[in-house]
Amino acid sequence: MHQLYINTIAGRLDCKPWQVENCALMFEEGSTIPFISRYRKEKTGGMDDSTVAEVKHWLDVYSEMEKRKQTILTTIEQAGALTGELRRKIENCVDATELEDLYLPFRPKRRTRATAAKKLGLEPLADLLWNCRTRSPRESAKAFVKDKVESTDVALDGARDIIAERLSETATIREELRSVYRKRRITSSLTRAGKSNPEADKYRSYFSFSMPLDRIPSHNLLAMLRAENEGILSLGIDADPQRCADTVYRGWLKTAATQAATNQPATQAATNRPGTQATNQPGTQAARQTGTPARQPSPELSSEMRKASEDAFDRLLNPSITNEIIKEAKQKADIESIRVFGENLRQLLLSAPVGQKRTLAVDPGFRNGCKLAVLDEQGALLHHEIIFPHPPQNEKIKALGSVQKIIDGYGIQAVAIGNGTASRETVDFFKRIALPQDCKVWTVSEDGASIYSASEVARKEMPDEDVTVRGAVSIGRRLMDPLAELVKIDPKSLGVGQYQHDVDQTLLKEKLDNTVESCVNSVGVNLNTASPYLLAYVAGIGPSLAESIVAYRSKQGGFRSRAELLKVPRLGAKTFEQCAGFLRIRGGENPLDCSAVHPESYPIVHRMARDLGVSTAELIGNAALCARIKPENYVDADKGLPTINDIIRELAKPGVDPREEAGTFSFAEDIRDISDLKTGMELPGIVTNITNFGAFVDIGLHENGLVHVSQMGPRGTDPTRVVKLHQQVKVKVLGVDTDRNRISLQLISPSVPRDRR
Repeated sequence: MHQLYINTIAGRLDCKPWQVENCALMFEEGSTIPFISRYRKEKTGGMDDSTVAEVKHWLDVYSEMEKRKQTILTTIEQAGALTGELRRKIENCVDATELEDLYLPFRPKRRTRATAAKKLGLEPLADLLWNCRTRSPRESAKAFVKDKVESTDVALDGARDIIAERLSETATIREELRSVYRKRRITSSLTRAGKSNPEADKYRSYFSFSMPLDRIPSHNLLAMLRAENEGILSLGIDADPQRCADTVYRGWLKTAATQAATNQPATQAATNRPGTQATNQPGTQAARQTGTPARQPSPELSSEMRKASEDAFDRLLNPSITNEIIKEAKQKADIESIRVFGENLRQLLLSAPVGQKRTLAVDPGFRNGCKLAVLDEQGALLHHEIIFPHPPQNEKIKALGSVQKIIDGYGIQAVAIGNGTASRETVDFFKRIALPQDCKVWTVSEDGASIYSASEVARKEMPDEDVTVRGAVSIGRRLMDPLAELVKIDPKSLGVGQYQHDVDQTLLKEKLDNTVESCVNSVGVNLNTASPYLLAYVAGIGPSLAESIVAYRSKQGGFRSRAELLKVPRLGAKTFEQCAGFLRIRGGENPLDCSAVHPESYPIVHRMARDLGVSTAELIGNAALCARIKPENYVDADKGLPTINDIIRELAKPGVDPREEAGTFSFAEDIRDISDLKTGMELPGIVTNITNFGAFVDIGLHENGLVHVSQMGPRGTDPTRVVKLHQQVKVKVLGVDTDRNRISLQLISPSVPRDRR
């Protein structure tokens, strides 16, 4: 990677070039983001995984930019227009927009008004005007009246077309206009087609809307763009046409002054363009006889150039710059929306697990009944059936008997009830059942469960069961270990995004993949029980090797040590280096295999134990002994203080799960329907989704309420910093719109007391 890009990334991320350079080298060697951030802190200066991921993103961006530069340089060189100065500008460019501006004059074009004028031999006349080498454009145009150029007016029209295109391709003019547009307002209006579109009403707020581009929230912009794509809205930027045309004209004046100062020949502009043969065009002799460039354009020349400037703006620049700036604003909105989605996904994946408990999972319903699935401690399906405790069947007595038989017969330790249709009624039903003392009832999000139940993953896991059983099983497994179950589902189907189908899908996938990978590796994975879908997210493994690991495990009866991984087909030393520290083996041959200490650091741990006069097994988990270790005694050329301190912390508390404990929750008993709500009520709720404009809260009804960002704290509050996904909160009812089923809430407290395990 060129030092130019290294320095640029370092400046963008506010870090040192050596940190970026080391990351680049490790990525080239095949290292992964989790491995680099966890086990190579000396080389990164302690970067966390999100920063390392940012470095990788920009390394990839600039790698693609370098390829693009080579294509551009080749194209311009083949056209015979590549100068040393232009090459230097292209090679030193680090901005994609600037790079495309430099290439724009040389980009192969389809037929335009300018190309048509050039075929008529009018480019030399355009050069005369462009370079201020005539005081009387009309007089100069007479030399070009011949063949299909019937008059001086036709000649000047063609010359202005060439000039307008040239102005629209001038990098300095384009950038100055971008600066103007970025400070203006984006506007939206209802289109003619939108007036008859039945879907238009949901965009009513934007029928006549404007807001400064630098202040518009990402969700507003993405909503407007979606409506534009549906043909409902027309978007624009309220730039002043006359002022912008003046800006274009002044841009030409600066260019003319520069050319005059450097005494460039009249045909310089033409000969710098691909495919130009200025010396063979009619009128060239007249162009050569006009002498030194004028200091100031004559009134007649100025008039012609102003016409060209106005045309350039109206016809070429305004549509182009408007699209560019709206696209630029969308990129920012995408990044913000993806950031929120990523944070929500992280919180969802790291939701508190109940752990390995014999679980009764319930997919609630009315007409089709409640699907029951009994799972063992590892999540395997033991039994399933359907009960009908709710209308229209109302078989409550029969259902009570069936559930009680399951509770007693299978030794149920936890009950997981989906939060969909009939959820609250099913929770009430279970209150009539005599549960074991430590057995509690949890409500579990069903988002994405139906997607999973019909997926290839579910069919492979439970080939003999139908989708209803698979859905119930997924609900139960989500309670036991949300991370292990949710990795099987496309994150976009988990109901925690904001306009996720409208944002840049490549960036979104990159962010979500990085988030899932980060969560899986931060928790660690049990090598002998993890599904191939979970193993696939462990650093360095991937889907194919995950299947190989599971196949080896099934054949050999489980791994006894991390080192045994090297016996898995196609799992080599590099992959072992990347993945070993994130895999756990409980009850294995080496007690360190159940910790986050990497095998490469085992010798250091053995030295620590010897120096303390104890065995390695005695040292692991003994915080008092670990406190006696002097980190500086174990620093060497490969392992610095950050790594040594990490090792000591891990030895003191090996294999600690970073996730919180699960807690139960109850909605307000007297709130069953939206009509029960009254303004001023204070209610408990659970955060179900977080966006830039607020948080959606489940208060026990079919409809979630919205805590608008203005009701979460001071102006400018970031909702993602106030509440977390699935957090229990207390809210006040501000308003109820029964016609549209909308509930407005105010955040009273970030959390309410929870019943902890």
